[in-house]
Amino acid sequence: MATAEHIREAEKAPVIPATMQAAVYRGANDVRLETVPVPEIGPGEMLVRVHTCGVCGTDLKKIATGSHSAPRIFGHEISGVVAAVGQGVREFQPGDRLAVMHHIPCGDCFYCRSKTYAQCDTYKKVGCTAGFEPSGGGFAEYIRVMDWIVQRGTVRIPEQVAFEQACFVEPVNTCLKGIERLVIQEGETILVIGQGPIGILLSVLARRAGAKVVTTDLYPQRLTMAKAFGLDNSFDALRSDTVKTVRELTKQRGADAAILAVGVNGLIRTAIEAVRPGGRVLLFAQTVRGEATVDPASICVDEKTLLGSYSASIDLHEESVRFVMSGEINLEQLISHRFPLSRGVEALNLAAYPQPDSMKIVIQAGSTWEGHQK
Repeated sequence: MATAEHIREAEKAPVIPATMQAAVYRGANDVRLETVPVPEIGPGEMLVRVHTCGVCGTDLKKIATGSHSAPRIFGHEISGVVAAVGQGVREFQPGDRLAVMHHIPCGDCFYCRSKTYAQCDTYKKVGCTAGFEPSGGGFAEYIRVMDWIVQRGTVRIPEQVAFEQACFVEPVNTCLKGIERLVIQEGETILVIGQGPIGILLSVLARRAGAKVVTTDLYPQRLTMAKAFGLDNSFDALRSDTVKTVRELTKQRGADAAILAVGVNGLIRTAIEAVRPGGRVLLFAQTVRGEATVDPASICVDEKTLLGSYSASIDLHEESVRFVMSGEINLEQLISHRFPLSRGVEALNLAAYPQPDSMKIVIQAGSTWEGHQK
C-alpha cells in the first residue's frame, strides 16, 4: 500500500500525455491492450487519472457474449485522481482523489419518480469514457467524466482511505439496493448462494440489516474467506444438498429469503425451494437474458416472491459512501489479485474463468505512477 508521501508525490499533476494504454474490447471474447488517445474534456467535465478499477461480472458478461458494439473500453468501479478540469468546474481541482460513479439518473422521468432508477434513459447513458462509445473506461489510464457525473456522481476520497477501498463505492451501492429490495426483518434467516466478492458483500450487508445469514459455495476457499468477515454459518454446496441443509437449519421451514449471487440460472429453482412458503428470492446476478425452469405453483400456491435488483440507486449513494469510507469493513481483504494495466487482458481472463482462490480482481493503472507494482 502506498504511503501518504507516495500519494502526495503522485498527485503533483504530471503533464498529460497525448496517448495512453487501454484494454480495448473489439468483440466477443476479444480484448486487446492498445495505445489510444487520451480523451479530451469539455466545459463542466473532468479528466481523471485512473488508479484502481475493479473488474465487474457485468462487464465480463458483455465481453463474453459480444452483446455490445465494438470498440469500447469497459471498467466502472473507479478510483483515481483529478488530472484536469474543464471550464466552470469549481468544486474539484487537479490532485483531488475521487471515486467515480458511471451512472446517475435524471431524477425527473417516470422511472425516477417511481424510484426505478436503473430504467431511466439518462441513467442508461454512461457518463464516463476513455474513448469510443462511453462504457466506463476504467480499464485505461485516463477517463473523461461528463458534466452530470461531475455534479452528482463523484465523491472525494478521505486522505486516510486507500484507492482500493474507495473503488468499492459502486458495487456496495448495488448490494445495498438488493438488500433494501428484500425488506429484511430482524432475526430472519437469509440464504446467500455464492460467496464470491459480491456474495460476501451481500452476506455482510444482510447481517448488518439484522438477518441470520447462511452462506454456501462450491469452493471451500471462498467459504474460508467468508469466515474472515464473520460469516461462520456456511456449508459446501458440493458436499451438502442445499435445500435439505437449509431446512435442517430452520426446523424444516426453509429460509425466510434467499439471494442468488451467482449467474447460474439452474440455481433459481434451488433458491426457490430453499425458502419457506411466503418467502422471497432475490435474483442478483442474472444479467444475461435467457430462460430458466420455475415451478409456477411455488409462486402461486406457496406464495413465494421472486424479486430482481440491478445496478445502483442514487437514494443509497450517501449510505454506500459512508459504509466504504468509514472503513466499517476492510473491503481490501476481498481483493485477491492486483494487475497493472499492462497485464489487463490477463486480469480479465482470470476474472472470466475464476479459480478457487480468486476473489476480487482489480486493474491498477496507478501502480506505475505510484512507483511500484501491485
